[in-house]
Amino acid sequence: MKKKIAFFDTKPYDKRSFDSTVGIEEYEIEYFETRLTERSMALTKGFDIVCAFVNDEITAPVIDQLYANGIRLIAMRCAGYNNVDVCHALDKIRIVRVPAYSPHAVAEHALALLMTLNRKIHRAHLRTRDSNFSIVGLVGMDMYGKTVGVIGAGKIGRIMVDILCGLGMDVLVYDKYQDKAWAESKGVRYTELSEIYEKAQVISLHCPLTDESHHLINKESIAQMRDGVMIINTSRGPLIDTKALIKGLKSGKIGAAGLDVYEEEADYFFEDYSEEIVTDDVLARLLTFNNVVVTSHQAFLTEEALANISGTTLKNINTFYAGEHGANEICGNCDAGSCVRHTKRTA
Repeated sequence: MKKKIAFFDTKPYDKRSFDSTVGIEEYEIEYFETRLTERSMALTKGFDIVCAFVNDEITAPVIDQLYANGIRLIAMRCAGYNNVDVCHALDKIRIVRVPAYSPHAVAEHALALLMTLNRKIHRAHLRTRDSNFSIVGLVGMDMYGKTVGVIGAGKIGRIMVDILCGLGMDVLVYDKYQDKAWAESKGVRYTELSEIYEKAQVISLHCPLTDESHHLINKESIAQMRDGVMIINTSRGPLIDTKALIKGLKSGKIGAAGLDVYEEEADYFFEDYSEEIVTDDVLARLLTFNNVVVTSHQAFLTEEALANISGTTLKNINTFYAGEHGANEICGNCDAGSCVRHTKRTA
């Protein structure tokens, strides 16, 4: 009998991608548009596997209900898992993830945000659509020779470094785990956050969300930065204290911000609220700045990434039913990154 998968937070591109994955016909999938939360967890009754995404709320009560319903595997179709109580799941439910669906997709989106803000493409597009062909106020800068700080040198961060080096930028890198041979081969150097804050004209975030990195960009760190700094975040929303970011934008300390993620994005991202009022005052204020570009957590969204997500998720499920521990398993018996049962990085 086919194993049954409860697939949450489904979008049309998810269904197309998973339905076309070779081998998925061995499973029976029911696609739910709703996110997995304490309110929707009862839907998992009668299923064997849950497939979840970044904004599903897999709390201790959800895990307990899933376990009671006979769920023994949660297959995250994303890299991050800060929305999962992995410690509570230990010895109850195994959790797997997709650590690297397409690092190129995310790094390229970070570059798109950077270049859009620098050359004011978003503003120029709106003007010309209104038959306004003035270029007053659209002055950018050459990126060549400018200093950029890349915080987090995992798979995505390293590709971003390659891209920035290709632009001829002076690249400073911060990462807890330093690979000096790699840095030397790329002509970049590791440094401390303080030097990045002091010298970088552009700061791009590519690190996982941990207790240590939560609100990495805050009132104090912003105060250390160069006037007019550009901040790009395609990693996790809570890396930035959004209220501090807004104050920096209002004062002119921050010259521009490109955000594919937001602290409270689960309430809005991936859904259409164009006919409603945004009641999140912080998000609404952020959207008023003409030097801010917000995209709705779409950095991963390429055909290649979707294919990798569906393929790796299926492989993880097959590995579980083969009775093996896969390289993509998350263990709640250690802090993220120190267990031999899964890879060391989430960035």
